[in-house]
Amino acid sequence: MTSANDNLPEQAAQAIRRAFDSYQAQYAAITQRAQARFEGRDWPGMQVDAGERLDLYKKVVDETVVEIKRVLGGRVKDPEAWKKAKVAYADLVVKVDLWELAETFFNSITRRIFATVGVNPQIEFVDTCSRTQPVQIGKPVYRSYMSPPTTGSLIETILGDYNFAVDYEDLRRDAELVAAKIEDHLNKAGSANAIQQADMVTSVLFRGKGAYLIGRVYSASSNFPLVLALLNTSAGIVVDAVLLDEDEVSILFSFTRAYFHVNVGRPAELVGFLKSIMPRKRIAELYISIGYNKHGKSELYCDLLQHLESSKEKFEIAAGERGMVMEVFTMPDYDLVFKVIKDRFPPNKNTTREEVMAKYYLVFKHDRAGRLVDAQEFEHLKFDRSRFSEDLLEQLQSVAGGCVEVDDDHVVIKHAYVERRVTPLNVYLKEVDDIKGRTAITDYGQAIKDLAATNIFPGDMLLKNFGVTRHGRVVFYDYDELCLLSDCNFRVMPSSRSYEEELSAEPWFNVGENDIFPEEFSYFLGIKGELKDLFLQDHSDLFEVDFWHQIQSRIKARKIIDILPYDQGRRLRRTAH
Repeated sequence: MTSANDNLPEQAAQAIRRAFDSYQAQYAAITQRAQARFEGRDWPGMQVDAGERLDLYKKVVDETVVEIKRVLGGRVKDPEAWKKAKVAYADLVVKVDLWELAETFFNSITRRIFATVGVNPQIEFVDTCSRTQPVQIGKPVYRSYMSPPTTGSLIETILGDYNFAVDYEDLRRDAELVAAKIEDHLNKAGSANAIQQADMVTSVLFRGKGAYLIGRVYSASSNFPLVLALLNTSAGIVVDAVLLDEDEVSILFSFTRAYFHVNVGRPAELVGFLKSIMPRKRIAELYISIGYNKHGKSELYCDLLQHLESSKEKFEIAAGERGMVMEVFTMPDYDLVFKVIKDRFPPNKNTTREEVMAKYYLVFKHDRAGRLVDAQEFEHLKFDRSRFSEDLLEQLQSVAGGCVEVDDDHVVIKHAYVERRVTPLNVYLKEVDDIKGRTAITDYGQAIKDLAATNIFPGDMLLKNFGVTRHGRVVFYDYDELCLLSDCNFRVMPSSRSYEEELSAEPWFNVGENDIFPEEFSYFLGIKGELKDLFLQDHSDLFEVDFWHQIQSRIKARKIIDILPYDQGRRLRRTAH
């Protein structure tokens, strides 16, 4: 005879499945609003939706944990109950289109309840990344266009197949402009002009003020990505740019960008399509880029475990100047860094652990404008001690002992942020030739301006706090002094009243907590010689109070400035709409 208590694991599995379905329904409802936001040019509404969607996962998990504690009662931490719940849940989700996301959701519940160190395969799904779903018959995630008569007619047909409530300003004109770019690309690649096939993702990807049509093109001797970037102007929808190169598309899907809103039934198939045009992108990064950041984090952990199995390298202290707030480590043959908050900060760092974590959460929620590195937050990571250099272990125990546990066999990192590794800008400038150095220093100034345009002030603008990506873009990654630009008080430095005041080591005037004096920037940026001259030539306005006040006025007026995720040279017209 089966007792009611024996059914509790199955009831828990059903409750988690209902919660996941509720989450997905709410997630889809927010995501589906993106097209209406784009059509109505409702950019503030798009920002609100982005923030709401980012908060949704934690909200539903919190509610689900409360419900599961009610369902399981005294058995809520009984491993045997959870083993049975996992088996029951696997049966409930094995055939759903979102099975991999459903398994990650289950893991989120168990990890919240057990605070699992490392992984526990008995109560967690740990092989999601290495499995594939049984083949389901359904429509592919893309449409195919076979042997078009001309490139122009192909693009015209493609554009016409996407339904918007707003007309194109001039569809035929844009189709011909795009066609000319494609044919020029084919000629430069030495390929035949004839296009044999084009595949276009049926769902539109929305982000900020842009909508993106994603595809790939096959000709006789080559294949390449095809991305059409759309803007909705006062005169109608226009194709603003066309991207035909893997690197350009990779930047569009960068780890320094906000997540896309895309309505897709089977995310795994979309990720597979994206992987076909960006083969160097991790599966994890692609999931994250299309808004499934929690499952992307699971994929990232799998990627790390697979790398540890194939590599003999050890974790070591990351190159570059040591930070005062974070201890950073990496592996020489792995392009991720692990950042652990130190136990104590020097007196000049007037902050707390909680405030630092709040800054990282601000970056997570904010428009990163292609300039802020996305960080994935991990808890209770467990590694073999043998994978750590002794210097790193000694340093971690010395400065971050509250966050790191070390025994004879293992190292447990209680909390860490994991980011893509970039080359610190001060290191990069010493390693590259003059041309790349000049390009980087100019982009450094533009990075500060892009951040300002999206209401972010870096705080500490030293070169060591910026990095350079593999694409040569300058990004910011040190967030402990980052703040909203609208909270800053930019001031002109008061004149001294005497020679003694001018020589004084202490200010002769009152300085508020949020007071900032732009004219001082040039003294501590650390740029010298020709590079400083170039920076002043291109970005001297950064040292003037008026520049910052103008940006603040635009922010206060809610004039949303969208930073284009592609080079100006890829735009079909140089004039902005």
